Amino acid sequence: MEKQKQTASLHLVSAFLAMEPTDCVMSYARSLGGGSVTVDVQRFIWDHCISKAIGKCHAPYLKNFLKKLILEIESNRDDVLDELYELYSEFMISLKDDNTVKGNVRALKYISFLFPDDASCEDAMVRKMVVPLHCSLNMLEGDTGCSIWPASLFMSEFILSFPDMFSSKTCFEVGSGVGLVGICLSHVKASKVMLSDGDLSTLSNMKLNLKMNQMSTEDDEPVTSECLDLFDRAQIGGIRTEIDIMSLPQVKCLHLPWECASESILQGLKPDIILGADVIYDPLCLPHLVRVLSILLDKTKSSSQLPRVGCDGAIGSSHGHSDGCGSRDVVAACDSAGNAGPIEHPMAYISSVIRNANTFDHFLALVNEANLAITDLTGTLQPASLLPYMQSYDRSSMRLFKLSSK
Repeated sequence: MEKQKQTASLHLVSAFLAMEPTDCVMSYARSLGGGSVTVDVQRFIWDHCISKAIGKCHAPYLKNFLKKLILEIESNRDDVLDELYELYSEFMISLKDDNTVKGNVRALKYISFLFPDDASCEDAMVRKMVVPLHCSLNMLEGDTGCSIWPASLFMSEFILSFPDMFSSKTCFEVGSGVGLVGICLSHVKASKVMLSDGDLSTLSNMKLNLKMNQMSTEDDEPVTSECLDLFDRAQIGGIRTEIDIMSLPQVKCLHLPWECASESILQGLKPDIILGADVIYDPLCLPHLVRVLSILLDKTKSSSQLPRVGCDGAIGSSHGHSDGCGSRDVVAACDSAGNAGPIEHPMAYISSVIRNANTFDHFLALVNEANLAITDLTGTLQPASLLPYMQSYDRSSMRLFKLSSK
C-alpha cells in the first residue's frame, strides 16, 4: 500500500509538471487519496505542485487545474484548503477568457523520465531525470517546431532504454525541435551531439532549452553559475535532474533547411548515428529529407573511418546486425596500407506516427530510389516505458525504423 502511494504521488507531481490534461492529474490525486481528494492530498498538491509553480507554471493551466480540483472536492462535500480558494480567486481577477490558447504561446513544461536502478528488482528505488523545456502550446498553429511531439518522447525513451547504442558515438539529429532528443543523447554520454533545424526561431528556442538543462552549445561560454541559477529557479515539485554537468559534451546546433543543405557540409559531419523524430509528415519535404539522409548514410563519404587511399583489394561484403541494435554496419575492407580490417558505416533511426498512408508510401519509394535499406524495428526493439504518468502519450501508435545505405 505504501509503495502504491509513493507511485501515485510521483505520477501526480510528474503529470502536473508536464502539464498533462487536468483529468489525468486529478486521477492520480484520487489514487493518492484512496478514491477521493482528501485534505492530506490537497496539502500534498499545494506543497509539492501549486505553491512552487506560482510564477513559473503557465497561469491559465494552473487556474483550470485549481478550478477542477475545487469542484472535485466540493462535489464530495469535503473541505477545501483556504490556500486553494485564495489563489483561485486571484486568478479569477487577473485572468480573463483563457479557454482558448491564442498565438504562439509557449510555456515551461517538465518531462520526467522515471526508471528503476534495476528493472528486475521489484523494490528498486525509482530514479528521475527531469528535463525542463520551453515549448509551444499550439502544436498545429504555426509553431510546430517548438512543440513536444509524441515521436520525440518515444525516441527519448529509446535512447535512455538502450544507452550503450549511443554512448561514445557521434550523433546527429534532423529536425531537432525543442532539443529533447539531444538532451537525452548527452545524458547517455554520446561523444558528440549535433542538432539541427530549418527554422531559426525553433533553433533559438532549442538553445534556450539546452542552456536551461545545464548544457552549452559551441558558440556559448562554458556552463556558469548563472546558468545553474537559471536551472535551479526552473525546478518545481522538488524534483532534480541527475545529469552530471561535468560529463555533458558541448552540443553543436546547426541551421539546416533540408532543401538547401550543402552536400559538402553534410559530408563533413560524419555521424555514427542519425536520428529523426516525426519527420515523415510533409510530402513536399520528403525528397529533401531523403537526400539529406542519403548523403549522411553514404558509405563512401560519411564515415570518418573510411580509408583515404585506394582500396582495390577490398574483400567481403556488407552485413548488418540482425537484431537492429548496432549503430553501424560493419564491412571488411582494406586500410591505406592494404591490410584488411573492419569499417563501420552510419545508421539512422527514425521514430514516427504514420498519420497518412500515402505520405508514408511516398517516403518508402524515395528511400528505395536513394538505394537505402529500411527495416521496421517496432516489434523487436521496444524501449522501456519511462513516461508512465503521461496518459496523453500513446506509445502504441509509434513506429521505429532503421535506415542504412545498401
